[in-house]
Amino acid sequence: MLRIHFTELDLARTRLAAAPDPLWELASSLHRFQTRRGRWAYAQWHRAAVPRLRERELGGIVRRLLIPACPRASYFPDFLTPREGSEGLDAGLDAVLATPRQRVLRELSRVEPVGVDQPSLLRLADAEERGMLVKALRAYHEAVIEPYSECMQDLIDGERVVRARALLEGGIDGLLRSFAPEMRWRPPVLELVHHVSDRSVHLRGRGLLLIPSYFCWHNPVTVAHAELPQVLVYPLQHPRPHEPRSREDSPTLRALLGSTRAVMLAGCAVGATSSELARTTGMSPGSVSFHTRALRDAGLILSRRHKGSALHSLTPLGAALLRRNAALPARSPTAVSGFSERVASYPAPTSAGTGSPTPLP
Repeated sequence: MLRIHFTELDLARTRLAAAPDPLWELASSLHRFQTRRGRWAYAQWHRAAVPRLRERELGGIVRRLLIPACPRASYFPDFLTPREGSEGLDAGLDAVLATPRQRVLRELSRVEPVGVDQPSLLRLADAEERGMLVKALRAYHEAVIEPYSECMQDLIDGERVVRARALLEGGIDGLLRSFAPEMRWRPPVLELVHHVSDRSVHLRGRGLLLIPSYFCWHNPVTVAHAELPQVLVYPLQHPRPHEPRSREDSPTLRALLGSTRAVMLAGCAVGATSSELARTTGMSPGSVSFHTRALRDAGLILSRRHKGSALHSLTPLGAALLRRNAALPARSPTAVSGFSERVASYPAPTSAGTGSPTPLP
């Protein structure tokens, strides 16, 4: 179990990221190629990614360079996920390139080689080899991460809606408690129940950046070095896939037709509980439950428990549908009105595992 210790200043400096961190997404997506766990959530991405890597002749680079440098194991190098990644891909890759040679050597020496020998891995500490690594990371991101940027952002927007509600109703204490059961908030300590390492991290005024991640699966991840700027990368909730229907009289499509559900779908854009939707539409709780089930079964909303009620938010498909019909702006809202990235103003690694790796082109 990992224990993260907060001071009052750390609570004031706890933030929730507004966008995907491209290097954390990149690293986590490489882990998806190394296991079949969680495959259902990434099936569409995987079906597109493998041929795209083949078309761009990146399969060998992924196998021989990127996966060995970033294995799905209890440790992978911190320098590959710098804090600057929160500012965008270019800033993150510049930080990777600028990492001191001795630090790169130290971190790579801790990596268990996968498919290459240790000396080959350690050569990445040299400036020329690191430049090749950065070019490979950029090409990989362009091929298989960038095409899903809008999908990732839509899920993060929905996630921020849910966490904003927890914050507005319960302050920072409510926000941190909302991550149960994967994390336990026992003030002033946040416990990562299933983390592979048994250690404590004292923030000492540095604060914590919470980063929801599309490609992170099952367990939250942190940087390994306790003295680095601290982030907590945690998995987003993915909508369950549904079997495609080819018949024109699809009961799901037929059930979605009508203005009532359009109003309810728009209401979910800023997050809404079943009782709030009932008040907005004037329908009974039973009718709301019927309609939200249809929206959920169609993959348009996500629902989760919130203080004894169901809290509904949009999936990427739901957000895209609203945008197409001009019910949302070009970019869906990142939070409910008035929610700041800095949550302080309100009152108060991955896991090694089994599973068959995925064949790459």
